[in-house]
Amino acid sequence: MDNIAGKKPALTWAVHLSVAALVLVWIFPTLGLLVSSFRTTDQIRSSGWWASLFPAVQNEVFRAADPAENRVERDGVFTVSGNLYVLDGRADSVEDVRAEIQSWGTSSRAISAYGPGETADLGDGETMTVEVNGDYVWSGKDDQISGRGQRIFVTAESPPEFTLGNYQTVLFDESNREGMAKAFFNTLTVTIPATIIPILIAAFAAYALAWMEFPGRALLIAGVVALLVVPLQLALIPLLSLHNDLGIGKGYVGVWLAHTGFGLPLAIYLLRNYMVGLPRDIIECAKVDGATDFQIFIKIILPLSFPALASFAIFQFLWTWNDLLVAMVFLIDSSGETTVMTRQIVELLGTRGGDWEILATSAFVSIAVPLVVFFAMQKYLVRGLLAGSVK
Repeated sequence: MDNIAGKKPALTWAVHLSVAALVLVWIFPTLGLLVSSFRTTDQIRSSGWWASLFPAVQNEVFRAADPAENRVERDGVFTVSGNLYVLDGRADSVEDVRAEIQSWGTSSRAISAYGPGETADLGDGETMTVEVNGDYVWSGKDDQISGRGQRIFVTAESPPEFTLGNYQTVLFDESNREGMAKAFFNTLTVTIPATIIPILIAAFAAYALAWMEFPGRALLIAGVVALLVVPLQLALIPLLSLHNDLGIGKGYVGVWLAHTGFGLPLAIYLLRNYMVGLPRDIIECAKVDGATDFQIFIKIILPLSFPALASFAIFQFLWTWNDLLVAMVFLIDSSGETTVMTRQIVELLGTRGGDWEILATSAFVSIAVPLVVFFAMQKYLVRGLLAGSVK
């Protein structure tokens, strides 16, 4: 009685928990990347993305304005005044300052020696006062208010801050070669043809292997299955040499053909299994009515095989979009005109490894399109993967 049809397995709860855990493992990093892409450098360094909606306490170092250009003399006393955040360029005016200073100091050994509004005695009549909003007054004798500006250590509480400036820098700042716009369109130029071409070729091949009788068909099917386990790296050098001999190396045509060749075995295998499972009566009736194989393929097989086509399109799009190895081998361009997003991010890791907001934004831009494609076509994914499993 334990195997009665329709009875739920005893470990259903374990399956549900496992699925929930996998979903959370996938969602949390993606959500963190999205949140970090809208945060500033200081916010990212001071707290994790999960604390982005709460005020952050930051330890920062400022310098007062250059005394040579900003000091003012009154009754033999020289003073330099201003606002630390305005001077540092983090605010355009005093009214725009949002941080609130909790403590400050003039020595790295006592960064919290004074509270906001208190006056620090620097010795021999030299003083420094820092207000809660960053306003400061540095005063002293002629020889004291000179040289570089006084260094000030600040512990301040900053409210949550989000900005679109990261996307502005990543997508449109071409002056620093960090713009991802060209790399974005280059990736589309590689991915779209590299997804469509193998589908077109594989669909014809899958129909022939599924419904057309010809000598050697079984051997071809066995060859397709065998090619599924051939490592991609095994064919890189021979294929690159062939492309160079044909004059299509280091260009889009070469990378399109490379992705087509690497994707065809799975495409043919997946589509053939799906087409074999289609009702034979429909095809036989069409042949009785005088339809040719091409007409049957176009008007009957393709519409019925859309789930399998969409399933492979998802896989192929994700593989080619996230590909780095094939792009670096078959799309070599020192000028950067054909650089794809994966390679652009690698370059950013080398040149801007400490700018986490730039890296987070670049990474999220690179995964945004695959996410849209996946969620738009996910309903066809399972149907396509189960192709041919049930008669």
